[in-house]
Order: sequence, then C-alpha cells, then structure tokens
Amino acid sequence: MNVTYLAQGLGPVSGETLGQGVLATLLYFVVGFVVLGLGFIALDLLTPGNLRRQVYTDRNPNAAILLGANHLALAIIVVTAILTSSDSLAQGLVDSAVYGLLGVVLQALALRLLDVFVPGHLRNLVNEPRMNGAAWAVGVSLLAIGTVNAAALS
Repeated sequence: MNVTYLAQGLGPVSGETLGQGVLATLLYFVVGFVVLGLGFIALDLLTPGNLRRQVYTDRNPNAAILLGANHLALAIIVVTAILTSSDSLAQGLVDSAVYGLLGVVLQALALRLLDVFVPGHLRNLVNEPRMNGAAWAVGVSLLAIGTVNAAALS
C-alpha cells in the first residue's frame, strides 16, 4: 500500500479505482485474519489444554490475558507489514503474509523463551483459575516484543 498517499489523506494510489481499492482491502483483511488465526493456533499449541475452551467456556482470566496480548502484538505486526508492503497488490499481499507469519513464529519463540526465563512455568500460570499478576507481566512482555517485531519491519 502506498503509505504516502494514505498519510496525506489523498486516498488510494493514483489510477486505482474504487473497485480495486475494495478488492485490495478485502485481500489484506483476509491475510490479516489468517495471520491472527495462525497466531491463535500457535498460542494454543504452546499453552496447556484447549485455549478456546479455557478462554470462552471456562473464562480463565490468565489464558484470556495471554490471548489478548498476543493478538494485539500480532495485529501491530500485521498493520506494520501491510503499511510497509509493496505498492503492487500481489507483492504487497505476499510481503504482508510473509512478515505476518514471521511475526507468528517470533511471538511463539518469545513465548517459549519467557516460559524458560520467567520463574514458574507458563503451564502453571495458564492453569491457575484466579487472575495472576504474572499473566499481566507475560502479556505485556508479549505486546512489547510484538511492537519491537513490528518496528523491525519498517
């Protein structure tokens, strides 16, 4: 996407029709949605139990904090990947997908490293039914790491 035009409020890249803009928006949305979905799957694989059940059925606050923080981090990465991608739609979609997937991998790696270096295990934290301050600390760390990942894209 051409960030210069968007930043100046001039609308779509010159020569781009409304239909092309709508199509590009939908395609970038799909890329972002897929990356967030893969981020959920990665987090589910790295945490004990079924993350969806823990968050939405059991209402486990610690699992919800980690999920929310990881999704925010990935969203920042995806937004940065889209804004810094090529002006060519096809190449821009590829750029966004590749850097979004790299963000998922880096967030997963960061979570594994946090599990190793933070006292107590992530497994114990996620399984604890009461809200734990450590969940907030890990969540904020994931968000900070995601922001650094996004900055590395630009």
